[in-house]
Formats: sequence, structure tokens, C-alpha cells
Amino acid sequence: MGKRFKKWLIRSILFFFVFSILITLPLKFVNPVIWSWQLQRDFFPPSQYQQRPPSDWVTLDQISPYMQLAVIASEDQRFPDHHGVDFHSTQKAISDMISGERFRGASTLTQQTVKNLFLWSGKDLVRKAVEAYLSILVEFEWGKQRILEIYLNIVEFGPGIFGVEAASQHYFGIQSNQLSSSQSARLAAVLPNPYKFNVNKPTPYVWQRVDWIETQMNQLGLGYLKKMN
Repeated sequence: MGKRFKKWLIRSILFFFVFSILITLPLKFVNPVIWSWQLQRDFFPPSQYQQRPPSDWVTLDQISPYMQLAVIASEDQRFPDHHGVDFHSTQKAISDMISGERFRGASTLTQQTVKNLFLWSGKDLVRKAVEAYLSILVEFEWGKQRILEIYLNIVEFGPGIFGVEAASQHYFGIQSNQLSSSQSARLAAVLPNPYKFNVNKPTPYVWQRVDWIETQMNQLGLGYLKKMN
């Protein structure tokens, strides 16, 4: 029984490793046409959700550098430096989860991209472990620029508004390469909860976030984006 279990375990680990490469490596070269978060919205739609026509995919050089900087400033300022997982923040979040304290977000942009692409909703330890492994894997396979490109094309900026190009046209009537610093900050400010926060009708809290994000953007500077090269 012990030998059978050991053989099964080795085969399971090997299968998981091979499968994870098969689902991640092609996305270095091919843009996803559907992803887990979008499917969850389609099959289990919140009350405000609307299915919308898919927007055009935009490459990173077609996205305003202000928008790139805004999501880094608001979501993951160590994005150019870490390898997919901020282990200190993750350890703290897991400790809080186990002890029953208030859950603290610790996801990097890479982890958010992986979650939106491949995983299910929830905060259980199994999902976090798979998320961490896949995040390290795609950092190795894709690199920072491709990760940021995919993130900005699949993240939800409002009910059914997936991707920065769709958001730019919906909220401002412009293409994503035309976004200003303040417009980019407004889009980034709603990302924690695009169903509670609205780009067109910012609450005082959202305006505070916008001001904070713009301050962080000014401190980092556009030159910070060169660290992803």
C-alpha cells in the first residue's frame, strides 16, 4: 500500500507539473480568449453584471504608460522586483487567516493575473498554494511585461467591462494609449471592487484613493517602468 501510494503521489505531482506548463507556456505567445474570472461572471453573474462584446486586445506598448504605472502604484509597487510572490505579505495573510483575524490582501499583480486566468474564487489555502506556484512559474515563462499586458487586458474595471481598452472607451470615450495620469488613477482606484466603486461616480473614498495613487505615481515616476525590462 505504501509503494502504491508513493507511485500515485509521484505520478500526480508529475502530472500537475506538466499540466501547469501546458496551460501557462502558450500564453507567452497567444492571447487568451476566455479566462476563469470571466467564466465565473458569465455563469454566476452578480446583479449588476452585463455581458458585453469582447474588446480588442492591446499590446503593452499600446497602453498608456500612465495606466501601467497606475496599477503598479496602486496594486503592487514591488512588481518589478519580486518573482511572483511577496512572501512576507503572503505569510502574514496566511497567519491572519489561520488565526481568524481580518484577511489582508497580499496578492501581487502576478498572483492576480494567475487567479483571473486559471483559478476559482475564494481564500482557502489550497487555492493560495496553487496561485503561488503558478505565479512563480509564469514569472519564469512570461516575464514582467507580458504579465502586465495580460493583467491589463483581462482585469474587470466595472460590471462586465473587461480590459483597459474596453474601460477607456466606456468611461472616457478614448483609446487606452490616450489615457492621462488622472484618468489612469481613476481606473486603478476602482480595481479593489469594481462593483462597489464607479469610475464615473467616484465616492469621496475613491477620490482619496485617486489622490493617493497619483501621489505614488509621481514618486515612482515613469522611469520606474524601465525596471521591467
